[in-house]
Amino acid sequence: MSYVNSDSLVSTQGLADHLVTPDVLVVDAGWFLPSEERNGREEYENVHIPGAVFFDIDAYADTGSDLPHMLPGPDAFSSMMGHMGIGDGHRIIVYDRHGLFSAARVWWTFRTFGHDDVAILDGGFPKWEREGRPLSNLPIIPRERSFTARLNNLMVRDLTQVRKNIDSAKAQLLDARGGARFRGETPEPREGMSAGHIPGSLNLPYTELSDPEDGTVLDAEALSALFDATGINRVRPVITTCGSGITACVLAFGLHLLGHRDVAVYDGSWAEWGSRDDTPIET
Repeated sequence: MSYVNSDSLVSTQGLADHLVTPDVLVVDAGWFLPSEERNGREEYENVHIPGAVFFDIDAYADTGSDLPHMLPGPDAFSSMMGHMGIGDGHRIIVYDRHGLFSAARVWWTFRTFGHDDVAILDGGFPKWEREGRPLSNLPIIPRERSFTARLNNLMVRDLTQVRKNIDSAKAQLLDARGGARFRGETPEPREGMSAGHIPGSLNLPYTELSDPEDGTVLDAEALSALFDATGINRVRPVITTCGSGITACVLAFGLHLLGHRDVAVYDGSWAEWGSRDDTPIET
């Protein structure tokens, strides 16, 4: 069994073979939870894959929102990417500092804005570094490019849409948080947040999609079995959620690899749902 969308996942050897190809652009999407006490930009500046530009998830967002790293508008995203030197003709390869974590958020963001020629580096920076592949700390001076962002509304959901879906059950809800958080057995890491999950949700912790030994994505057969075990019907629409819209994209990526065409991410996720007093919650 093979991935349906195998071109969305690139091996370290595959990237090494095309590292200097003119239309390939590598993007470092390193992002960390506050509890990790690490800084993505600082780690990028210390060492990165040669030629990689840094995608700041918190900065390349709707900074006027009270919620973390929400999608910006298309015009703002076009300008941000153009200044980074990312153009319409680039094949984008995204990696992060865990293996499969924040890279999926950036992969989803590009696709949501209409740029489908984007893939994730399998195993991310840790695997690249372990294999002794080239590294650099040289600053990148980007050349301004033209990037056209067109929002695909089918790939993102907001509070109102998710609230309506509870009644209609048109789409299945799949939560990427750990089981204890999903069940409301442990407090949320953000203050003022209720514990639990959106009613009717299923749970699949994002960490289960990767091999614990090397951080690579499970093969197609294992990945398919994993989603099936959650009770997800892969013919019906799916809305993925998580704590703040980061790891929900890991589940969306996994479903994409298997060929699911109707997957959206609830951008506000639990950071929005769990902070309100007018949203129903299950534990």
